[in-house]
Amino acid sequence: MNSQLSKEQNLALAFAASWNLLEKRLDRVLGSIRGISFAEYRLMRALSAAPNAWASRVDLAQTVGLTPSGVTRALRPMEKLGYVTTAKSKRDARLALASLTPAGQDLVADASAVVDDIMKTILEQSPGTYARLDELLGLLEKFGR
Repeated sequence: MNSQLSKEQNLALAFAASWNLLEKRLDRVLGSIRGISFAEYRLMRALSAAPNAWASRVDLAQTVGLTPSGVTRALRPMEKLGYVTTAKSKRDARLALASLTPAGQDLVADASAVVDDIMKTILEQSPGTYARLDELLGLLEKFGR
C-alpha cells in the first residue's frame, strides 16, 4: 500500500482540516459574543441576501448545504428568539417563506463584524495571502460552480 500522498491529496486534506478549525473558531467566538453558531450565521446571511428579503426552505437549503428539513429545524429556535419570521406563500399555501426580523438583521450585522475581525486576524498571519485575497476568492468561486 502506497502511503505517499500526492500534492492534490495533501491539498484536499489541508482544506478539510483548515475548514474544521475555522468553523470551530467561528462557532466559539460567535457563540460567546452573539449566541449563534457559524451555521446559524450562514443561514441568516442567506436570508439577508434573499431576493425581496424572503426565501423558501428549499432555496436556503441549496445555499447553505442543508436539507430543507434541516433548514426547518435550524429556523425554529431563531424564530422563537425573534430573529426570523415565517409565512405561507401567497401563491402556494404549501410553501413556507422565511425572512429576518429587524432584530435578526441587527444580529447579522453584528455577527458579520465579528466574522470580519476573525478573518482579518487569520489573514494577517499570512500577508501574502491577504495581498492575493481577490485571486483566492476567484479560485474558490470557480471551485464552487
